[in-house]
Amino acid sequence: MKPGCNGTTMHPAILVTGGAGYVGSHTVISLLENQSEADPFDIVVVDNLSNAYRAEGQKKPEALVRIEELTGKTIYFYHADIRDAKALSNIFENHKIDSVIHFAALKAVGESVQKPLEYYQANITGTCTLFETMRKYGVYKLVYSSSCTVYGEPQSLPMNEAHPTGDLTSPYGKSKYFCEEIMKDLCLSDQSWAIISLRYFNPVGAHHSGRIGEDPMGIPNNLMPYISQVAVGRLPELQVFGNDYKTVDGTGVRDYVHVADLADGHARALKLFRQPGFNGFHAINLGTGTGYSVLQMVKAFEEASGRSVPYRVVGRRAGDVAANYADVALAARLLAWRATRDLPDMCRDTWRWQRDNPKGYQA
Repeated sequence: MKPGCNGTTMHPAILVTGGAGYVGSHTVISLLENQSEADPFDIVVVDNLSNAYRAEGQKKPEALVRIEELTGKTIYFYHADIRDAKALSNIFENHKIDSVIHFAALKAVGESVQKPLEYYQANITGTCTLFETMRKYGVYKLVYSSSCTVYGEPQSLPMNEAHPTGDLTSPYGKSKYFCEEIMKDLCLSDQSWAIISLRYFNPVGAHHSGRIGEDPMGIPNNLMPYISQVAVGRLPELQVFGNDYKTVDGTGVRDYVHVADLADGHARALKLFRQPGFNGFHAINLGTGTGYSVLQMVKAFEEASGRSVPYRVVGRRAGDVAANYADVALAARLLAWRATRDLPDMCRDTWRWQRDNPKGYQA
């Protein structure tokens, strides 16, 4: 084992980029909660804290502090941007990185239409810098946080992994698509690479403890934290972006999947790397296979929380599509994965987090 930066002997490590964010933090806690004593590993998180809270005087972001409290285990944290090659090299020098789970990215569809350059810089340049550093240190195993947005406007539903990609409606979706294309080329150029791109649909929910959840900076771009912040009184009303889509009630339909199920999907993806001869690029959907409209989500949340969620319909949001939901047969076959938490679970866990943390991690 490799000596670490503090002189101690290090276990093999999983590097989690963007690990202080929503899906990243839930994946970190899932990995630690299910860690086997017979197969020890370190968790190393790098995050630039662009969408994560760290209190003044704290060395680590609040999400990671709480994860350590819940698990009794240590997380190695680096406050750095993945576009900083020197900072990444320092991490690889200090730890025996075995594999990488790559979450670090800007992720708001609407915002990306207004700020395309920022999205391409963060999501594409950052990913390339990460790959260059991995290659430099001989690390070739990566699980990538991709998105159903790579499919663009659905040509058929549910969407499976053979659905065409690339005809996209937002710079965010394009950045995920371009990164996948880079990964494919990388795997073709060198058979050492093994990359699993998890195309997940709409993450919602929170850790069952109510201590870890989604805490976006500013006005939420995603539906569920918007709903929950209205329910708790943090925001006055929900804005519904369009009610003239060809859907069950005119509002957008999405495949919502519990974040704890997504976290489990990442852990199962890591296990594929242990299969002899496993390499190349593999795209896998993670979703439930069921779509719910905005208004159906509002109703389900009201039932779970006992709170009213007032809303106002406004114009459509740039980059949005009417409906999408997943075909998840490949995840069942390759990962032995299927979402186990239903819509009431998603709403109850979201409400528990928001009720107990009305101001998010700053409470």
